[in-house]
Amino acid sequence: MDFWKMNGAGNDFLILDMRGQDIPQARYGVIARSLCERRLSIGADGILLVLPPEEDGDFRMRYFNADGSEGMCGNGVRCICRYGYEVGLAGETQRVETAAGLVTGRRIDARTYRVRLNDPTAVELHRSVTVDGRRYDCAYIELGVPHAVLFMPHLQETPPEALLPLARALRSHPEFPRGANVNFYEIIGKDQFFLRTFERGVEDFTYACGTGTGSTALTLALCGLTGTSVDAEMRGGTLHVDVEPDGGTAKNIFLTGPAAVVAKGTLTEEAFQIAGSASPMTRQ
Repeated sequence: MDFWKMNGAGNDFLILDMRGQDIPQARYGVIARSLCERRLSIGADGILLVLPPEEDGDFRMRYFNADGSEGMCGNGVRCICRYGYEVGLAGETQRVETAAGLVTGRRIDARTYRVRLNDPTAVELHRSVTVDGRRYDCAYIELGVPHAVLFMPHLQETPPEALLPLARALRSHPEFPRGANVNFYEIIGKDQFFLRTFERGVEDFTYACGTGTGSTALTLALCGLTGTSVDAEMRGGTLHVDVEPDGGTAKNIFLTGPAAVVAKGTLTEEAFQIAGSASPMTRQ
């Protein structure tokens, strides 16, 4: 099977075209765990599977995190939009069916894509969360994925490893029954913020998170801390977000940024390194 390796501002993925493949859906999570294992296999934050549409989209996407859990990914959608355009599944506008609903993308140039993220299904700007006796004021946003958003002073100067204990505690906190991606932000200029996101499923800080960027931009806009057109700086680069507030939520959130093709290749049986198990590509 052929694969593409792509990244969106450092959030890296493997794209596999599953159309016509005789592989049980129950194996998708195992495939993700195998291929995303860095050093032993190709390595990635997750895999993006291309499938035939079930409704009126150009194609369907399923996203699996590195731990095999299924989810949603804004940066991943942007990358798969470029894939769909380049292999002829869609034109300049891409309609992608996802687990969170239909996402529409648009090609800006050869390496830049703009996607309309899913509408928020939950927006709570102030939720008190206690960790080790200290209270934190978080926003809670569901944007295809549950997100906790909180201010962290001196974030740019703080090593990510120093935030890991707090990030892990918040990620699985009882206040977030489904778990949550944890977004630490710091405003660094007019309509600019710096962001670090700890992603569930990866269980670590990633270089970027599309839905986390959208959730943070929505939080800051609704709180009046920034305007509605903002730049988010992350370890992997810059993403631009346009938010259209609608009362206490938003009717449109657009995410613009890079979608880079890193490599194209063919998987071998040796790419799968789960000890003691058959290849995840094998029907069982």
